[in-house]
Amino acid sequence: MTENAHQQPTAPDTELPTQYAAADVEGALYERWVERGYFEADAKSEKPPYTIVIPPPNVTGSLHLGHAFQHTLMDALTRRKRMQGFEALWLPGMDHAGIATQNKVEQQLAEEGKSRHDLGREEFVERVWQWKEEYGGRILGQMRRLGDGVDWSRERFTMDEGLSKAVLTIFKKLYEDELIYRAERIINWCPRCLTAISDIEVEYQEDDGELVSIRYGEGDDSVVVATTRAETMLGDTAVAVHPDDERYKHLIGRRIKLPLTDRSIPVVADPHVDPEFGTGAVKVTPAHDPNDFAIGQRHGLESITVMDERAIITAHGPFQGLDRFEARSAIVAALRSQGRIVAEKRPYVHSVGHCSRCKTTIEPRLSMQWWVKVGPLAKAAGDAVRDGRVKIHPEDMSKRYFDWVDNMNDWCISRQLWWGHRIPIWYGPDGEVVCVGPDEEPPTGEGWHQDTDVLDTWFSSGLWPFSTLGWPERTEDLRKFYPTDVLLTGHDIIFFWVARMMMFGLYAMDGEVPFKTIALTGLVRDERGKKMSKSFGNVVDPLDWMDKYGSDALRFTLARGANPGTDVPIGEDWVQASRNFANKIWNATRFALMNGATVEGPLPEASKLSATDRWILSRLNETVAQVDALYEDFQFAKLSEALYHFAWDEVFDWYVELSKTTFQAGGEAAEASQRVLGEVLDVTLRLLHPIVPFVTETLWTTLTGGESVVVADWPGDSGFRDAAAEREIATLQSVITEVRRFRADQGLQPGQRVPARLTLDGTALAAHEAAIRQLLRLQPEGEGFTATATLPVAGATVALDLSGTIDVAAERKRLAKDLAAAEKEKAQATAKLGNEAFLAKAPDNVVEKIRTRLAKADEDIARIQAQLERLPQA
Repeated sequence: MTENAHQQPTAPDTELPTQYAAADVEGALYERWVERGYFEADAKSEKPPYTIVIPPPNVTGSLHLGHAFQHTLMDALTRRKRMQGFEALWLPGMDHAGIATQNKVEQQLAEEGKSRHDLGREEFVERVWQWKEEYGGRILGQMRRLGDGVDWSRERFTMDEGLSKAVLTIFKKLYEDELIYRAERIINWCPRCLTAISDIEVEYQEDDGELVSIRYGEGDDSVVVATTRAETMLGDTAVAVHPDDERYKHLIGRRIKLPLTDRSIPVVADPHVDPEFGTGAVKVTPAHDPNDFAIGQRHGLESITVMDERAIITAHGPFQGLDRFEARSAIVAALRSQGRIVAEKRPYVHSVGHCSRCKTTIEPRLSMQWWVKVGPLAKAAGDAVRDGRVKIHPEDMSKRYFDWVDNMNDWCISRQLWWGHRIPIWYGPDGEVVCVGPDEEPPTGEGWHQDTDVLDTWFSSGLWPFSTLGWPERTEDLRKFYPTDVLLTGHDIIFFWVARMMMFGLYAMDGEVPFKTIALTGLVRDERGKKMSKSFGNVVDPLDWMDKYGSDALRFTLARGANPGTDVPIGEDWVQASRNFANKIWNATRFALMNGATVEGPLPEASKLSATDRWILSRLNETVAQVDALYEDFQFAKLSEALYHFAWDEVFDWYVELSKTTFQAGGEAAEASQRVLGEVLDVTLRLLHPIVPFVTETLWTTLTGGESVVVADWPGDSGFRDAAAEREIATLQSVITEVRRFRADQGLQPGQRVPARLTLDGTALAAHEAAIRQLLRLQPEGEGFTATATLPVAGATVALDLSGTIDVAAERKRLAKDLAAAEKEKAQATAKLGNEAFLAKAPDNVVEKIRTRLAKADEDIARIQAQLERLPQA
């Protein structure tokens, strides 16, 4: 009654250790999976493809909770698709991480008293490769520990030969299509990393600074400008005002004295100046501010660079050689001594850009760089989502994507580093510029030299979905596995990576999208919802939790918190609870095996099964259907919750317990339940496997004798449902739950046996008397039985003799509380139904619900009053 085809089993092993020890099995299981090639995809296969490329972690990195989170979800997707019969490829690899890796090696050299310049470029790059082989890629071993089912035979690196060829190919194509150009513009410069960085690699934070108002010029020919970066005034080449600002019309076109220099600068009229902001006059430093650069371009102003690459002042004069921050204080002091400071505000809190890698304050700097003209590429990337070729999940995240691609500035792709893909441009002695493709020889001869910059790391990462499959060659892998199916990544790198892959994929692959769905996750936070940070002291090493609780426990915790697009709080208590779940699965399966659970032979016909068996099979199929639907919607939290409650509550707590009396009685009914229990566990373990692969592998192979659950068939919903059995067992559960609650209220111990008379005649519960008595610890009534408490529940009556055990006063108090609640519910419902204005406006279904509530309240009142009357006098 489930679609349950799996491998030809060998004789199952019914022996399991008494406890599950994750550390003893996880490593060996993973190596067995890899050795058997379960994760290797076959490009020649006739199976439909399913492809995910891993967001490549930095070669310098190690596994953090964010990696573990996303890898768990990607692994779950690919494991399930593999079980569904797809040729599933989850492709691994690493990013060369230009700035981060170069910094690592430079730090190593510094410890030796050397710099990269002591080695020279060629020897330094060789040293980086040596570092990569020795220290890089630590995260790959950690991915194995987590259980990542990636195809290691296809592991890629953004600097490997094939991907380097792809980089050169697309650079030349873009260059020839005039989508790559070289220009002098303002860029974000890191004085620590000594390289340009892109807009999205700048982190803005509120810093305490200063706002200084300075008087330029003399008398009526003076203006006041305000700045947070007084040191840049040394490079001012104009003051700009709005053309309609009456305060400054007499100055437009005239020149005023620039303090601390021997220069005068013009006052220019520019409509982009806001006359309502500050004094309405702004200083213009075209070489050190992007907005000022734009003003300078419009007015043909000179651009004067006053700082070098380390942000040291280069302008001739008393400030030359000072660091920018030292110069700021010195310049303000000099202006103050000349009486030119009109106002000073400290602290002045404002947004300041910092390098995302080293946290150094960014310096806007005029520099000759290489750029990608993103206009047509970004439009194509936006259109692919708008016309439905690519779907973003959750859909409300699309706005963030469009906000970026619709307003994208040209992308600075050159970096002043030695480690990375060197820009394939050669310059000749007479000004020649030649772009060299991957199969072309560079020009030779005196005076020819290659550009010294390398490409932004995100340039090569943007090619990842197709370069890893062999592009620019039309390989079997590319034909089989492209476009990829799902890009699963954090919403925080829509700008860094997702948009770039969309642009390059559509461009290189002639309009074919790089992936069909973008599934965006949130970020992992601590249990209080706070961002994890070393400065907060709340960073967790996932390996510590895996050591303590097992990889399955960590994976299940992360999946259980994965609501699409929202952040995931996580605490150690939750991982411990997931470990308890793994133990529960283990213990329940061990019990089942000890009691003869089997997958051998067909399931008995429904007519030969008990209501309990039919109920659990009905619930099993409903769970299969529910989990499938949630997987397709990337609702990992909901599907994990559904599996948790089905396995723990319905299978382990209810079905296993209800079946114990059947197993003890033996006979055909026991044999049928043994087969049903085997079926339920088989399917449940397969449903759980993509999220908790290790414990399910051990249990499933023991239960079924199959080769591996990794390559077992994914369960299907046969459509079997039994609503009558579900109602019957729901009634049974309500009886057991109500009596258990009553026992607890009376302070009875869970194992304490109590004489009871069950009146079940005329109800479907008659067939369950043995189970009711066993689960509730109710012994048959004997001589002298006196019903001191009677519980009418769901058409049945349970009379209990609690002589000497019941606290009559406590029971009266409990019932009085329940009676008050029922009477309050009745009063509220009666008031609403007596309100003519409410009845005139309320929909029929709302009114009907209130009538149902009133009827239920009347029933409860009658039942509780009867119970109070039957209690013995205190």
